[in-house]
Amino acid sequence: MKRRVVALAGAGVLALAACSGGDSGGASDGGSSGASDGAAESAPEQVEVGALSPRIVLAHDGGVTTLDSTDGTELGSAELEGYVRLNPAGDGRHVAVSAADAITMYDTGLIAQAHGDHFHYYEQEPLLTDLGVDAPHPGHVVPHGDRTALFADGTGDVTVIDPSQLAEGDLGVLEETSTEDPHHGVAVPLSDGGMLVTQGTEDARSTVQVLDADGNVTAETDDCPGVHGEAAAQPTESGDVISLGCENGPVIYRDGEFHKVPVETDYQRSGNQKGVESSPIVLADHKVEAEPEGGIERPTEIALIDTRDDSMQTVDLGSEYWFRSLDRGPEGEALVLTADGELNILDPETGEMLHEVPVTGEWTEPDEWQQPGPMMAVADGTAFVVDPEAQKLSMVDIAGGEVYRELDLPVVPHEIQVATGTASGEYDVSGGEGEEGHDHEGHDHEGEASDAGGDHEGHDHEGHDHEDEEGHDH
Repeated sequence: MKRRVVALAGAGVLALAACSGGDSGGASDGGSSGASDGAAESAPEQVEVGALSPRIVLAHDGGVTTLDSTDGTELGSAELEGYVRLNPAGDGRHVAVSAADAITMYDTGLIAQAHGDHFHYYEQEPLLTDLGVDAPHPGHVVPHGDRTALFADGTGDVTVIDPSQLAEGDLGVLEETSTEDPHHGVAVPLSDGGMLVTQGTEDARSTVQVLDADGNVTAETDDCPGVHGEAAAQPTESGDVISLGCENGPVIYRDGEFHKVPVETDYQRSGNQKGVESSPIVLADHKVEAEPEGGIERPTEIALIDTRDDSMQTVDLGSEYWFRSLDRGPEGEALVLTADGELNILDPETGEMLHEVPVTGEWTEPDEWQQPGPMMAVADGTAFVVDPEAQKLSMVDIAGGEVYRELDLPVVPHEIQVATGTASGEYDVSGGEGEEGHDHEGHDHEGEASDAGGDHEGHDHEGHDHEDEEGHDH
């Protein structure tokens, strides 16, 4: 596998047509937005504000729509053809939009500018930029540390970017490489300048490699059939810890080596994983049926993978869930939406239930994974839970286990991302030094910094680890 460092970064691809509120907008004044070549006739107006409120980005039939989290006001939209996927870009401001064989950056319009020992905050209309890459069958987008990897399943191409450059109107391409064969794979940038990457074909994949900064293989395992799903956990003194799902039990990269997690069944699949870099525990789904009746396994047990000793415990929630059900809280809490309409908030170390919060009506997993179903995103100490059937969004204070706000949705979404505008982490949406965090109707959600890409979600990878219940990967 040859890795090519890109000397001239920022080759943008205008892959999609956009419309946003009034003007679609291009680069903002001062170079704090996406590139504008062909994207719009004029730059959007910036307005200085005292603090940033998270913005909710929804993918739906026909494109994406952005809402203000304080009152549900529609701030802008982009019209897109085909099925649209959303992923965090890694800077807290942009969302990576996968559609039409491309991955293109969507600017949510939240701007935090450092000024000495404090920040100034600005807002502008959201817009679809012209910053992106051609990506036949666009796959996983994985932010980790200060880099983000974009994977194209149709070619096996991997593009690594510096997301901090997006605000300057530059895609920030650092390097381009490719796997040996096209496949539904993933690449994870590592903190030492290396990369974790899968190898396989369209028919089978079981190999995971770690490459150093020069592209040399330093660790490898072939014992991960059907590899899918990745999450970063609490690092050790020697570096990153990455968990991956396989069809014979998870595998963990730690201390420069791969470690297999023993399981009690011949088939065990954790193809959707959520981690935070403050916790050694990874939340994952837990499937044990190689050929489920009707083609869809509907598990009620979740897995809590301990990356310190390569062990795993399971917790039976007593109700079904699906791949969009999993996320993590600011203190590492394990969050699971279940079909009985509850948001289950668990202690990841013990599996103890902390809160059970009614958030939706009872639901059944859709027959097709692309169809809308209950889902969530986490930011600012809040779980943003979507009930597409009711076109409602509930905002849950994770620490207190209470719904503090409900919004009506103007669209029926199938994916969600929430942006805070801060590159320091998904939860760090408080003001500058000395400023207090947001108080949501009595719920103080002062930001807690997490890694900019680390589970954005440690990896929150909302939208990175997707599979349907027939075992197919998305």
